[in-house]
Amino acid sequence: MITKKLAEEIVEQTMFRLDRNLNVMDTNGVILASGEKERIDRIHEGAAHVAKTRRPLWIDEVNTADWQGAKPGVNMPIYYKDRLIGVIGITGHPDELKDIATLVQLTTEMMVHQALITSEAEWKQKAKELVFKELIDSGPLTPIVIDRLVLLEFNMTAPYVALVVKTNNLPESPQRLIETMEEQFEINTTLIGHSQLNELFIVLSVVKMSVLELKLQKILSLFQKDSSAKIGVGLPVKNLEGISHSYETAKYAIEYGNSNEQIHYFYDDIELIALLKSSPFQMKERFARRILAGLNEQLIETLEAFFEHDQVIGETAAALAIHRHTLTYRLRKVKELTSLDPTRFRDAVLFHIALLVRDE
Repeated sequence: MITKKLAEEIVEQTMFRLDRNLNVMDTNGVILASGEKERIDRIHEGAAHVAKTRRPLWIDEVNTADWQGAKPGVNMPIYYKDRLIGVIGITGHPDELKDIATLVQLTTEMMVHQALITSEAEWKQKAKELVFKELIDSGPLTPIVIDRLVLLEFNMTAPYVALVVKTNNLPESPQRLIETMEEQFEINTTLIGHSQLNELFIVLSVVKMSVLELKLQKILSLFQKDSSAKIGVGLPVKNLEGISHSYETAKYAIEYGNSNEQIHYFYDDIELIALLKSSPFQMKERFARRILAGLNEQLIETLEAFFEHDQVIGETAAALAIHRHTLTYRLRKVKELTSLDPTRFRDAVLFHIALLVRDE
């Protein structure tokens, strides 16, 4: 439907160029705006007929009496995306209007289209930011959030990942930048918006980490020579409830990542730094669960003994009362299940911290 404000803008701008009276009516024939102010809010039966038939109506001095509230002129339907949303009327003798009627109709539809497209884009952007706030809230997701994601046509297929884009030079109105960033990703797999000062959020679904790097390089290029621009990439998660954690890890990636780089992934080294510096219970628990995922109690006990004896195979095997080959087999099994090698220093540190956190 055309709003009263939009109707007034159409009348004002078109009359200025046309030097003729215009009326804009809703689909019930009510005059929303007119150059003749006394006619506003009255019923225009001719417009109501146009709304019903979807066809232009020419009114002259002969048939004026057939249409209550009408004057000589032409009334034409206004469409937006093939949907009737109102009627535009030009007052005057029909013979004088034939050359301009179609042009006025097209111009009006263009103005309506631009206004409604802008309004729709603003609504979608506000909806995305509202949904994001609800997604990063640690509470359970409500059916309303799911409904809003459906309304936004967001593809709810895992895995998901949250990203943070930080810059000291964010435009005051970043909508065009946001739209350009969205174009870098598959349609309906992206939520992008303004989260806080100098910060944009990105939530992606159907994530393919192998191609993400290239897309992020393209996003960085949008900031040209802005050396303050940084992107933090959070951990991929398997459900919508995990997006809040992915967002937290994206922020940690920027906070603790290498200051000489512009793209920061939340990998093991950063996780360890964040863990030691912030150490909230929930984060420590997640870290231990992720690092030790898939290991049974026997393998965990083996790791504990391995580190307790400074990774010395002979001493560890003796302490566990097993053969050296059995110990080697178990360590290989740990590597197979976790993709981390307990005989390698960096991986051993991760295992050791995870075991300490687990035993708290």
